[in-house]
Amino acid sequence: MAEPQITEKSGIPAGLWMRCPECAEMLFRKVVEDNLDVCPNCQAHFRVSARRRVAQLADEGTLEEMFADIEPVDPLEFVDKKNYSDRLVAEQLKTGQKDAVVCGKSFIKGRPIMMAVMDPTFMMGSMGSVVGEKITRTIETALALKLPLLIVSCSGGARMQESTLSLMQMAKTSAALAKFDDAGGLFISLLADPTTGGVTASFAMLGDFILAEPKALIGFAGPRTIWNTIKVELPEGFQRSEFLQEHGFVDYVVHRKDLRSEIARLVDYCGK
Repeated sequence: MAEPQITEKSGIPAGLWMRCPECAEMLFRKVVEDNLDVCPNCQAHFRVSARRRVAQLADEGTLEEMFADIEPVDPLEFVDKKNYSDRLVAEQLKTGQKDAVVCGKSFIKGRPIMMAVMDPTFMMGSMGSVVGEKITRTIETALALKLPLLIVSCSGGARMQESTLSLMQMAKTSAALAKFDDAGGLFISLLADPTTGGVTASFAMLGDFILAEPKALIGFAGPRTIWNTIKVELPEGFQRSEFLQEHGFVDYVVHRKDLRSEIARLVDYCGK
């Protein structure tokens, strides 16, 4: 789902209106925000920051944030179009976050839960060492406290500026989830648009229950990369949540307004 376009009308303050990228309808921003950042016309689900997601999912004021002091570094002194260290500073100033995930203990409809929520506004939610470490610590804390676990994935995949250090997080998070599963823990994985790359190839698809928002892009490589690799025409919409549900990769496609109730239902169902 593309970001909604912000437009200006003559004589009207900037930011009051936005254009839906799906139906092209002009929308009053306050109406969209009151509708959980979903287009009231076509029901397109817009990307939201981790803080906004927590506010939509968790009972008000219940998040006890953890591991917020962990900061990324640039051990490889990586440079692409700019220094990775400079890119990190710019992203931190833009978002007010130290990295691309918010973690902690919270309540959803009165049910205690450990949650890790990825933030697409910080380097497209890419998973570097800090994201992997914070998610791993969240899993370990859920195990220690015997709480159900919710991870909300919204990511472009592994953070290439950290090279192998980033890819190692796939194994680390998966190993932590294996221990959590062996102990009988409940892991609910929620896939938002987009969930791709190394995140899809690790913890995102390891849930006891895998939920997805409508029309979310979910996959490892993009359609163009797949075509260039195997030269096979793939079905229309084959990487969208509805297609994946039909083929057994996703358990439930859930509208954003129903997520709190669905997560609480699953926690109750599993006796957690």
